Amino acid sequence: MESQSYNGYSIWGHAILQQEAILQPERFAASGTITRSGKLVEASGILGYFDTEDEAQHAGLDWARAWIDGHG
Repeated sequence: MESQSYNGYSIWGHAILQQEAILQPERFAASGTITRSGKLVEASGILGYFDTEDEAQHAGLDWARAWIDGHG
């Protein structure tokens, strides 16, 4: 999980390990969360699947920034 501050909000990018079978390569589901003053503002569902934890976390952060830009 990676967090940042953005325009007065705290945003979080999540990477959720998805390993469907032992022989399959690891994949990560991405999601994002937005909070302000310690309270939940919005949370995404699964945004997509990525090969690395970093890519998934960044997708969650990108979604959160876009949500704030569209609702601010």
